[in-house]
Amino acid sequence: MSASIPEASLLSAPQRPPNLKAKERILAAAYDLFSRHGIRAVGIDAIIEKSGVARMTLYRHFNCKEQLVLAFLEQRARFWVGGWLQEEVNRRAQTPADRLLAIFDVFGQWFRVDGFEGCAFINVMLEIANRDDKIRRASVDYLGKIREFLAQLAGEAGIRDRDAFARKWHILMKGAIVAATEGDRDAGTRAREIGALVLADALANDATAPA
Repeated sequence: MSASIPEASLLSAPQRPPNLKAKERILAAAYDLFSRHGIRAVGIDAIIEKSGVARMTLYRHFNCKEQLVLAFLEQRARFWVGGWLQEEVNRRAQTPADRLLAIFDVFGQWFRVDGFEGCAFINVMLEIANRDDKIRRASVDYLGKIREFLAQLAGEAGIRDRDAFARKWHILMKGAIVAATEGDRDAGTRAREIGALVLADALANDATAPA
């Protein structure tokens, strides 16, 4: 991953050769449209038009919109979390503690990308109130995967209750994303300042706690 954050890595599926197979074109179109506009505002007709496939071709690969949304969320988790976020954090910092703080440096750059779209998983949860909905549950599960990454960094940094710390850190991350969505492009910097205090407190408490 390069030092800059290309919009394609966040707003659309990675660039591929023009002769994509039909399923790949459908997924690329869905990824782009769902990322930019949300899942409720985008209908099947828009995905068909953008992908350039026939309606029957789309339904041959995805028999309903729910399947297509779930595929989009899976791609988003792979590109956004497993790819872009972790790679950028690892590139920017050497120690686990510094990597936790580097998350907000990465966010600060992301928040300034033209067309900043926020977190797809949060957006989906806000669009779907039913807690038993399969799409909503998938979004919750992917957010949980992010906390697993945070807990791993916390444990490597020497924080004992790494799961509790990960939840605190994730609250900071989600709050920064919402603030940026409101228009605060400096939300990453503000969250980093708060995070530095939270991290220092956690490390100090663990250092003085009895073994």
